[in-house]
Amino acid sequence: MLPNFQPLSGAPWQILPPGEHIATLQEIEQRLAFNSHRLNLFNGLVSAASLLAQSGCKYLYLDGSYVTEKDMPGDFDACWSIEQVDFSLVDPIFLDLSNGTTAQKARFGGELFPNRTERASGKLFKDFFKNEKHTNQQKGIIVIDLQTEFSLPNQGV
Repeated sequence: MLPNFQPLSGAPWQILPPGEHIATLQEIEQRLAFNSHRLNLFNGLVSAASLLAQSGCKYLYLDGSYVTEKDMPGDFDACWSIEQVDFSLVDPIFLDLSNGTTAQKARFGGELFPNRTERASGKLFKDFFKNEKHTNQQKGIIVIDLQTEFSLPNQGV
């Protein structure tokens, strides 16, 4: 269950309290898809999550203004765990960032990065996501267990 949003001095919207909050896609839809725009973003997220799960990806970490009370977020931000992923099964859209994330945004409505080091901060993306960008204070992110959500058998063992 997702905790309640909380105010953070200097942040434009209420946010999740610090930490990694495990949630199901159903919980995310009930809590965050509260208008048609957010529902469209959620549907794109589910589409991307399903593709990543098929490659053996275990976790998706959700962030951005989508994980706030902002009525009309521009997109969602996410990163995905790379451990146990069969990269031969990963849709190329998740690996080709040669034109930024334009193709991802067009297809899914958001950005999805492998959980590797974010260049500017030197932190893994999931840790980079835990800083509120207006205040640089700690905030929460959502963790989705993709293998549980999509009930896929273990790949290739």
